[in-house]
Amino acid sequence: MAGEFHTGWPVVLACFAAAIFAWGFAAFGPAVYLAELQRQHGWSATAIGSATTLAFIVGAGLLPWTGAAVNRFGARAVLTGGLLLIGAGVVGVSQSTAPWQLYAWNLLIGCGWAGASSTAISTILARYFDRRLGLALSIALTGASAGGFAVAPGLVALSHLSGFRSAVPELALLLIVLILPLVWIGIRQPGLAMPSQVSSPSLSTRSATLRDRRFWSVAGPFALAISAQVGVMVYQVSYLLPLIGIGGTSIALICSSIAGAGGRLITSAFIDRLDQRPVSAATFATQAGALSLMITMPGSPAALYIGSVMFGLCMGNVVALPSLIIRREFAASSFSLVLGLSTAVGQLGYSLSPALLGIVRDLTGGCRAVLGACVALQLAAALLIVYRTVERFLGRQRRWGNGGSHQDRLVRPHL
Repeated sequence: MAGEFHTGWPVVLACFAAAIFAWGFAAFGPAVYLAELQRQHGWSATAIGSATTLAFIVGAGLLPWTGAAVNRFGARAVLTGGLLLIGAGVVGVSQSTAPWQLYAWNLLIGCGWAGASSTAISTILARYFDRRLGLALSIALTGASAGGFAVAPGLVALSHLSGFRSAVPELALLLIVLILPLVWIGIRQPGLAMPSQVSSPSLSTRSATLRDRRFWSVAGPFALAISAQVGVMVYQVSYLLPLIGIGGTSIALICSSIAGAGGRLITSAFIDRLDQRPVSAATFATQAGALSLMITMPGSPAALYIGSVMFGLCMGNVVALPSLIIRREFAASSFSLVLGLSTAVGQLGYSLSPALLGIVRDLTGGCRAVLGACVALQLAAALLIVYRTVERFLGRQRRWGNGGSHQDRLVRPHL
């Protein structure tokens, strides 16, 4: 344990700082880019939004190779490359003079996202942490929330003062100068060896992983959950504005963001000691309950605020929990491959989510049905994520009934 703290916490700080930059510019920044590019050039939201979607699809396609890149080139090189590509891409977006240029620059952002998002950070931290990986990962990914607090508002303020074309390069350069030294000082090679926590066979190829039922028992539920979560983030403002106005909507969004960071840190205190599948099911069910409250009591501002906070409390955990489940249930040699493919499936899902939920909104004429669809996705995810736990429990019961030994029950808890 002492070794983990001594060698690992500088890595957590480095990953926290990298997450601020990656999420700030690649995940929260596009909302600012959309508004500023429309204001400056009058380009359509479809053209600008499609370029952002391209970035996430490219990133999803590269995620399965992130672990191999870390193994071959080292954690510092991959993280540094990811941050520099994102930085170059967003600066290019700010300087674009024609819509087609957005697609070229977003290709860079997508490549950088693969090297600096949750898959890369989880793979790196798993080399330094064993027993406290959940805590380390939760703290590091809190940098994603910090990116939302710092980068997007900073871009808005700087754009107002000096213009959008100057604001993005200025802020990107400032953060790169601050963050890259933390990455190179904090991350030491090669880190601790990743111990295997299970006796299951290793998955060595992408095709074998995609055929594995255990893989889909993680990737499927979390793809549904993250798709619902992104859908809510996109349509929450449209739902709340007519009900509680601009001021109330702003308060609700701030509360959701603060609750997201707080919920992740609270969960990190105990998540390493629990079975993460039931915790995931409770997370999805809580978000479904929060949305149900907002849907059924639209005339109550208190209900809308409480629902926003409840939903926000679980947001950060949806990103961190897949890594912990995969670490616990798959062989160590398969960790980065399984995590990369699982994250890619989820990223493809949430890339399509806003468009598909937009169809629901157009057909029904309002956002209430959109939130209802998200409730259905969350409940389906909750049921699917615990199916594997129930299946394992019934399997142990059958072995006990057939005279399985006590040793057998200890050796095979995760198969």
